[in-house]
Amino acid sequence: MKKLIALLIILSSCAAPKKCCSQDLKKIFKFSTFYAAANGGTSISDVETFSVTSGLETATVQTPYDYNLALGIRKIARFGYENRATFYDGTESTYGDAATIGKLKGLEFLFEVDYTRQQGNEYLNQNHFVRFVDNKYILKGEYLEDGFADIKYFETSERYRYKVNDKLSFNAGLAQRLSEPYGYDPLAEWMLSNGNIHYTYLALQEGYNVDVAASEYFSPGGELVATSKEVWEEVVIPTVLADYTERKRNELDQIIQHSLVLGLDYYHYTKSFWTHAWANVMPWHYDDGGEFSYHKYNNGQWLDYSGGLIFGYKLNKSLGTFVEGKYNKYWNREWYDFKFGVNYVIF
Repeated sequence: MKKLIALLIILSSCAAPKKCCSQDLKKIFKFSTFYAAANGGTSISDVETFSVTSGLETATVQTPYDYNLALGIRKIARFGYENRATFYDGTESTYGDAATIGKLKGLEFLFEVDYTRQQGNEYLNQNHFVRFVDNKYILKGEYLEDGFADIKYFETSERYRYKVNDKLSFNAGLAQRLSEPYGYDPLAEWMLSNGNIHYTYLALQEGYNVDVAASEYFSPGGELVATSKEVWEEVVIPTVLADYTERKRNELDQIIQHSLVLGLDYYHYTKSFWTHAWANVMPWHYDDGGEFSYHKYNNGQWLDYSGGLIFGYKLNKSLGTFVEGKYNKYWNREWYDFKFGVNYVIF
C-alpha cells in the first residue's frame, strides 16, 4: 500500500504540466493537513440470554465499546459551504471529497485510514486519492476500502473536461478498476438441484467430523462444537460457510475492469444558497472473456454509477434547511450515507 500511495503521487504530479514536475516536496505538501484522532463511546448495552437445555441457565452477552482511530493527510481546498474548523477529529463527513472536481485547479490528494469497531465488529476503512484538475482534462487515482459495505477496489480514470461555464462542466473518458472478481460465488459448486447447499459434505471437506449415532460434531481441531443437529445447522454451519466463502474469495487473483465513464459537476455558492452536485456513470464495460468476468454473472453489460448532492438554503435570518449525501453502486454493490434537516435560530 505504501508503494501504491507513492506511485499515485508521482504519476499525478508528472501528469500535470512540466512546471509541476519540478516542484519539490515542500511545494507539493504546502497547505496540506496531517491529522490523527481517536474517538470512542459506549456500544449497545449488555443482553441477558436464557437456556433450558440442562435446566435454567443464564448468560450475559457483552459488546465492547465502539471506537474509531483515524490517521490521514489531506490537501483539498474547502468549498464555501464546508466547516472551516482548525482541527480534524476523525469524525467528519466531508461529502465534497467524493466529487470528481475540486474547488481549485491543480493537484489535490487525500490519504486516510480508519480502524473502527462498531457493535463488536471491527472494520478497516481506507480512502486514498490523488487528482489533477485542469480546464481541459481530469486525472485521478483512488483506492477505496469500506469494511462495513464489503467493497474494495483501486481505480484510475483519464477524462476530457468540457466547461459550460464557471459552475457546470461535463467530462468523459476511460476508467480502470482493479478488484476481486465480484459476482463470484464459491458456494455455487456445492449447490444441489433443489437449490439447497450440500453443507455437511462441505464441512467434512473442510476438516469437520460428524458422529451421527452420538449426535456429536467436531471442529477440524477436534473440539466438540455441537451435540445436536439443530445446533450444528443453526450455529456451526453458518460459520463454516462464511469461513469457506472468505477463504475462496481471498485465493483468487484480482482482475482489472476497463470501462467508459461519463460525468458532470455543478457548483454554486452564496452565503444564503448553495448547491454542489456531481454524478458519474459507467454504461459500458470491456468483456475480456475471463473465467471470472462480471459479464458472466450479470449476463451481459450493467450500469455502475455514483453521485452526490449538497444543498443548503437560508430562507431568512432564522430559518434554514440542508440536504447532504452521496450514493455509490459498483458491481451491484451499494454503499451510501446522507443527512438532512432544518435549523432555526431564535433571536
